[in-house]
Amino acid sequence: MSEIDTGNPAFPITTGHSVYHQGMSLRDWLAGQALSGILAGYWANPELSALTEDVLAQQAYQAADAMLAARRPKRPEGM
Repeated sequence: MSEIDTGNPAFPITTGHSVYHQGMSLRDWLAGQALSGILAGYWANPELSALTEDVLAQQAYQAADAMLAARRPKRPEGM
Protein backbone atom coordinates (compact mmCIF):
# COMPACT_ATOMS: atom_id res chain seq x y z
CA MET A 1 0.00 0.00 0.00
CA SER A 2 1.41 3.38 -0.95
CA GLU A 3 1.72 6.26 1.46
CA ILE A 4 -1.05 8.88 1.31
CA ASP A 5 0.03 12.31 0.05
CA THR A 6 -1.05 14.71 2.81
CA GLY A 7 0.24 17.80 1.02
CA ASN A 8 2.32 18.78 4.08
CA PRO A 9 0.94 21.13 6.75
CA ALA A 10 -1.84 23.50 5.69
CA PHE A 11 -1.13 26.14 8.33
CA PRO A 12 2.21 25.49 10.03
CA ILE A 13 3.26 27.76 12.86
CA THR A 14 6.87 28.80 12.51
CA THR A 15 9.40 30.52 14.72
CA GLY A 16 12.19 31.85 12.59
CA HIS A 17 13.22 29.00 10.32
CA SER A 18 11.78 26.20 12.46
CA VAL A 19 8.30 24.73 12.37
CA TYR A 20 6.82 25.05 15.85
CA HIS A 21 3.53 23.25 15.21
CA GLN A 22 2.53 21.28 12.11
CA GLY A 23 -1.19 22.04 12.21
CA MET A 24 -3.60 20.05 10.08
CA SER A 25 -2.52 18.54 6.79
CA LEU A 26 -3.40 20.20 3.51
CA ARG A 27 -5.29 17.00 2.60
CA ASP A 28 -7.51 17.34 5.69
CA TRP A 29 -8.13 21.02 5.00
CA LEU A 30 -9.04 20.35 1.35
CA ALA A 31 -11.34 17.49 2.40
CA GLY A 32 -13.08 19.83 4.85
CA GLN A 33 -13.58 22.40 2.12
CA ALA A 34 -14.91 19.73 -0.25
CA LEU A 35 -17.23 18.41 2.46
CA SER A 36 -18.63 21.92 2.95
CA GLY A 37 -19.54 22.02 -0.73
CA ILE A 38 -20.97 18.51 -0.65
CA LEU A 39 -23.10 19.30 2.38
CA ALA A 40 -24.34 22.57 0.85
CA GLY A 41 -26.59 20.53 -1.43
CA TYR A 42 -27.00 17.54 0.87
CA TRP A 43 -30.46 18.32 2.23
CA ALA A 44 -31.87 19.72 -1.01
CA ASN A 45 -30.96 16.69 -3.12
CA PRO A 46 -32.89 13.50 -2.29
CA GLU A 47 -30.17 11.34 -3.88
CA LEU A 48 -27.49 12.85 -1.66
CA SER A 49 -29.57 12.72 1.51
CA ALA A 50 -29.69 8.92 1.18
CA LEU A 51 -25.88 8.71 1.48
CA THR A 52 -24.28 7.90 4.81
CA GLU A 53 -21.80 10.14 6.57
CA ASP A 54 -19.05 7.62 5.80
CA VAL A 55 -19.73 7.87 2.07
CA LEU A 56 -19.82 11.66 2.19
CA ALA A 57 -16.48 11.73 4.04
CA GLN A 58 -14.96 9.31 1.51
CA GLN A 59 -16.14 11.56 -1.33
CA ALA A 60 -14.59 14.58 0.36
CA TYR A 61 -11.23 12.81 0.68
CA GLN A 62 -11.43 11.61 -2.93
CA ALA A 63 -11.89 15.24 -3.97
CA ALA A 64 -8.97 16.29 -1.75
CA ASP A 65 -6.74 13.59 -3.23
CA ALA A 66 -7.67 14.77 -6.74
CA MET A 67 -6.79 18.36 -5.81
CA LEU A 68 -3.42 17.27 -4.42
CA ALA A 69 -2.74 15.24 -7.58
CA ALA A 70 -3.63 18.22 -9.77
CA ARG A 71 -0.98 20.39 -8.11
CA ARG A 72 1.85 17.89 -8.68
CA PRO A 73 4.19 18.75 -11.54
CA LYS A 74 3.41 16.82 -14.69
CA ARG A 75 6.20 14.82 -16.30
CA PRO A 76 6.79 15.44 -20.01
CA GLU A 77 5.60 12.75 -22.41
CA GLY A 78 8.10 9.96 -23.06
CA MET A 79 9.90 10.24 -19.73
